[in-house]
Amino acid sequence: MPENTVAGFLKAAELGCTWMEMDVVITGDGQVLVSHEPWMDHRICRTPQGDSITAGQERSFNIFHMTTAEAQAFDCGSTQHPDFPEQENVRAHKPTLLEVVEAMDEYATENGFGTIGFNIEIKSEPELYGTFQPNPKAFVNIVMSAITDLNIADRCILQSFDPAILEAIHEAEPGMRLSFLVENDEGITANLKRLTFAPALYSPAFEQLDATVVNTLHDQDIEVAAWTVNEEADIRRMIALGVDVIITDHPDRALRILDEGE
Repeated sequence: MPENTVAGFLKAAELGCTWMEMDVVITGDGQVLVSHEPWMDHRICRTPQGDSITAGQERSFNIFHMTTAEAQAFDCGSTQHPDFPEQENVRAHKPTLLEVVEAMDEYATENGFGTIGFNIEIKSEPELYGTFQPNPKAFVNIVMSAITDLNIADRCILQSFDPAILEAIHEAEPGMRLSFLVENDEGITANLKRLTFAPALYSPAFEQLDATVVNTLHDQDIEVAAWTVNEEADIRRMIALGVDVIITDHPDRALRILDEGE
């Protein structure tokens, strides 16, 4: 199913996932929209008129300059994602965080599923401040207001690659569980120095993880969240290392492997 869509999250729940990982951006009318980029990805989105989008055009479709209704007029589900040829495609819009939470809670109630958690990545890059996103404090205020209104703070992890975002959340809500996303190879010590506090989770690209890294973080009472782990051999290695969270595009594989170990 298409990424970051209600259909995709419902499919993950049907498979047995109890946590949903998603990315959020802000619309021009101040809504929290679930989207991997703050623009329309040329690979998977089509204009409201049904036209394809080129790589050169995609940033002109700036979600931060659109109303929610304008952003949701784009179809980001019918086009086959080039990285996932086996994906089932359906017409889908980019949902608000409210839509996702309501759909997950309805599914959980109807199926006796229990509580579903949300691992929410705040998509933020310093070079995009003020053009494709609010500044960090304003961004965090909008997201935290939505989380408070939805009453889901106790089943959320907020993650970001941007230390400024994590600092703003920690200042506003010190008890919020935060995950520091990392994609560089500078190491634990250098990266943790970018924060004034110890995050609940440290989340590097899975290739960076070995027993020493995992044990070092656990010794500091920091959980380890590995991203994005898709191949079976890599999933098995992460489980063997004792990571606390596996972020994957193929939850069916991860769940099957975890079931094998029971």
